[in-house]
Amino acid sequence: MIRDFAKSRAKALKDVKARLPMRQRAGMPKFKKKALARPSLNYTLRGYRITDGRLHLAGGIVCTVVWSRELPSAPSSVRVYQDAQGHWYCSFVVATEVRSLPETGQVIGIDWGVTETATTTSEAHDLPHAEHGKRAAVKLARYQRMMARRRAAKAHAKVARQRQDTARKWALRVARDHDAIAVEDFRPKFLAKTTMARKAADAAISATKTELITMGRKHGRLVMLVDPKHTTMDCGQCGARTKHALPLSERTYTCTACGHVCPRDKNSARVMLVRAGLYPAGVEGARPPEALPREAA
Repeated sequence: MIRDFAKSRAKALKDVKARLPMRQRAGMPKFKKKALARPSLNYTLRGYRITDGRLHLAGGIVCTVVWSRELPSAPSSVRVYQDAQGHWYCSFVVATEVRSLPETGQVIGIDWGVTETATTTSEAHDLPHAEHGKRAAVKLARYQRMMARRRAAKAHAKVARQRQDTARKWALRVARDHDAIAVEDFRPKFLAKTTMARKAADAAISATKTELITMGRKHGRLVMLVDPKHTTMDCGQCGARTKHALPLSERTYTCTACGHVCPRDKNSARVMLVRAGLYPAGVEGARPPEALPREAA
C-alpha cells in the first residue's frame, strides 16, 4: 500500500511540475475509509509463491485458487482484490508474446458513434449498438427499489461481461482480417454532460477501443490513433473541408468541392484512413505499396 501511495503521489507531483491543465492531472491520493473501499493488495516476488496450485501470500495466508487458465510464464507480481459481489480474484502480471497472424493486405478505418458503436470502411465489420444495459434496465431498477445491492451488483457485472465479450469478438475479427487499423482517438467524456449520456455509456466506446488496441498489438497488427478534430467536416474523397460543422441531425455528408455524397459516419471512417496515410489508391480496402505509416503514440 505504501508503494502504491508513493507511486500515485509521485505521478501527481510530476503533473503539477509539468504545469498540465487540471483536467489532465492525476489527482493526489486520498484517504479511503475501510468500510467504503474494497480491499486490493499487490504482492511482488518476495511477497508470494505458488505451490501445488495454491497461492501462498505474505503473513502465512494460503489461498486455494480456481485457475481460469495456465500461466504462460512465471508471474512477476500478483494483485488480490475483491469485487462488488464479494468475490475474490487474483490478477497475475506475466510476460506475453506477440501471436502474429498471416498478412491479408487489407486496411480499415474506424469511426466511433452512438447510433452504431463503430462504423468502418468495411460494411462487414461495422459494430451495431448491442444495448446490453438497456435490456437490463428494468431488472436493475427493480433490484434498486428492493435495495438488493448484491443482486444489482450481479446484474451490473453481467452487463459489463457482455460488453467485454462483444468488444473482444469484434476486435479479434477486425485484427484477423486487416493488417493496419486507423482508429479515431475518441474520448467520450464530454458525452456524459449531454442527453446522449446513457446511450453513450451503454455503447462502451472507451472499453471497445481499448480491446481493439490490445487485440491489434497482441497479433502484431499496426494500430494508429487518429486525431478526431474536424473529421466530420473533411471529405474522405478529396480532402476538402466544409465551412461549418454539421449538426448531429444531418446524417449524410455532401462535399461542396467534389460532390461526393455518402453517410456521415462512413465518410469519417474514410477520413481516418486518409489521415493515417493508409487511404488506398484504387482498390477499396487494399493497402497501397508505397504507404509506410507510423504507429501513433
